[in-house]
Amino acid sequence: MKGVVFDGTRAEVVDDLEIRDPGPGEVLVAVAAAGLCHSDLSVIDGTIPFPPPVVLGHEGAGVVEAVGAGVTHVGPGDHVALSTIASCGACADCNRGRPTMCRKAIGAPDQPFSRGGKPVYQFAANSAFAERTIVKAVQAVRIPDDIPFTSAALIGCAVVTGVGAALNRARVGLGDSVVVIGTGGIGLNVLQGARIAGASTIVAVDANPAKEAVARQFGATHFFASTEGVREVLPQGADHAFECVGRVELVREAIDLLDRHGQAVLLGMPGAGAEASFVVASMFLDKSILGCRYGSSHPQRDFALYAELYRSGLLLLDELVTTTYAVEDFGKAVEDAGAGRVARGVLTF
Repeated sequence: MKGVVFDGTRAEVVDDLEIRDPGPGEVLVAVAAAGLCHSDLSVIDGTIPFPPPVVLGHEGAGVVEAVGAGVTHVGPGDHVALSTIASCGACADCNRGRPTMCRKAIGAPDQPFSRGGKPVYQFAANSAFAERTIVKAVQAVRIPDDIPFTSAALIGCAVVTGVGAALNRARVGLGDSVVVIGTGGIGLNVLQGARIAGASTIVAVDANPAKEAVARQFGATHFFASTEGVREVLPQGADHAFECVGRVELVREAIDLLDRHGQAVLLGMPGAGAEASFVVASMFLDKSILGCRYGSSHPQRDFALYAELYRSGLLLLDELVTTTYAVEDFGKAVEDAGAGRVARGVLTF
């Protein structure tokens, strides 16, 4: 079968991948569509260290092809969106309602694929850039059949991370002020999460002025090419500032933009050893710096919620999909994403 494999030097589309049968508690999914996220690019450029060879992709949707023993909530023919959180459901963190913190979900990667008789790793417990993939049952979330796969795929990363950061982690409230730095796939979803939460002032910041129209479509009330203009709108600072780029200097700017009792939420992915600085004294006005993993989500709950918000017209999904590519055009998708020409490019199988 076809898939995108990174061998430690380059990523290429291959057609000789093999995948094992699903075991107990596992689901085999025929992938229909998968979004290209910057995390996939970060594996290629080394920002996210990962052992090769590995099948890339982690933002997918498709049709259940087979299930292993003990799987009852989905069956063959069901449409599903794929989560990257392979939580165990039994540890202390899972039982405290924190499945994204499950330590058993963050460990040695599995190798359900093979190529030429040699094992191939799975990225983010998902590997959606393949015609078929195997996930744990908890990762396969049933979605309504009327949601296009190209849109449903984005629920599994960009949407759950961005919208979840606003609703679950920051808990943006009615009338709050929000600044979002970076309006790529994640940033756009923070914008619409803030809009859904009822924020009154939502400022988008992006160095590319061509992104203003889409930022306003997703919920921005104001747009600036740098953070310098933010104080014109929010002279006392923001209740919430989200850094969605992954640059340490922008982390500092997000912190500096906070009002008293404000919180900076870090969503961008800098290098593994990157360090950021800030004025410690400024934090004594009850300010907070928050990390956020996967939108602090409960995937089985949140995916279903976002699907219904989409069907009601409150959550934009189709508008996130700038371009679709056949998997054979992976190189073009990477080029467009790297140049900032797409909100989200989606590979189709």
